[in-house]
Amino acid sequence: MKLAFILYKYFPFGGLQRDFLRIAKVCQQSGHEITVYTMSWEGERPNGFEIHTHRPFSFTAQTRNNRFQSWIESQLSEKPADVVVGFNKMPGLDVYYAADTCFEHKATTLRKSWYKYSSRYRHFSANERAVFGAESNTVSLLISANEKAIFQKHYGTPDHRLHLLPPGISRDRQRPENADAIHAEFRKEFGITDDEHLVLMVGSGFKTKGVDRSLLAIKGLPEDLRNNTRLFIIGQDDPRRFKAQAKTLGISNQVTFFQGRDDIPRFLVGADLLIHPAYNENTGTVLLEALVAGLPVLCTDICGYAHYITDADAGDVAPSPFSQNDLNSRLVAMLSSDQKQDWQQNALSFAQTADIYSLPERAAEIIESTGNTLKNREPH
Repeated sequence: MKLAFILYKYFPFGGLQRDFLRIAKVCQQSGHEITVYTMSWEGERPNGFEIHTHRPFSFTAQTRNNRFQSWIESQLSEKPADVVVGFNKMPGLDVYYAADTCFEHKATTLRKSWYKYSSRYRHFSANERAVFGAESNTVSLLISANEKAIFQKHYGTPDHRLHLLPPGISRDRQRPENADAIHAEFRKEFGITDDEHLVLMVGSGFKTKGVDRSLLAIKGLPEDLRNNTRLFIIGQDDPRRFKAQAKTLGISNQVTFFQGRDDIPRFLVGADLLIHPAYNENTGTVLLEALVAGLPVLCTDICGYAHYITDADAGDVAPSPFSQNDLNSRLVAMLSSDQKQDWQQNALSFAQTADIYSLPERAAEIIESTGNTLKNREPH
């Protein structure tokens, strides 16, 4: 089949982007042709992918998105696809990969009443309705069970158009046999002594992931523990606001920011704890990446994958409603605990048996099945 994949932007370190690439590669391995339409592409271009980029000029995201969508329509009219797969909500999709949470739900519960009169609301609401509305035929690939009920509450989307995928953790995140040697070399490289604690945070979108909460939690540690703890933050985002916060809190010496990197597995093995106090998180893939690397996790229950940490008994989950003091206390308890080895072994045991790797393969199956259904609907 000829498959068209659409996403607003590609860069190597985003969770949505990584999922797109893995799904597209599985489809390619099954013999399908892959054409990608995006506003921008950063990084290596996979062999065999036909990639088209077009970023319209605009002062607003709404106008830019509309112009991009019009461009895609013209491209697909010249080169039709058997299946159009989108990774952002927009009209005209046969399959949508639901990396984002329900926009209508957030607009209703988290925004002021006037927000629904804005042009921004009208744009994103219309795009979401084009995917999930009862009049649409788009099949959606969900990665969070919680979101299915929310989408159906707002749009009445029938069950047959909603498919829940298992997680899709890359197996290169699994703890390697030489993990102890990697751990020692890593800590030597970054000057981390055996008696120091290294807390790790990974994720593009520092505000949404709760970097401010992590900084406050480090500040909230007892002085002796704080002076013996470092926080590494990795992500494709502008850190200036949070560097200023760390300076104001007097913890700049404890905190190091990194841009997105391709050696995250080394950091997962080298750290003592992953912290992920997100404000909003459809899944939280990094939670499972930490789990399969044997790294204990402290996260908020708002993360769609937080239940895996509880299921595996591989760390702690801060409940809603969020309390900064509660997070601070949980971080103190985890860093001071003698259960670190137990959490690690529990995580590794869970990773051996749980179905947390097959997302790309299952997504490719549904895309192919959708294509076959569309072909059968074509008039003879």
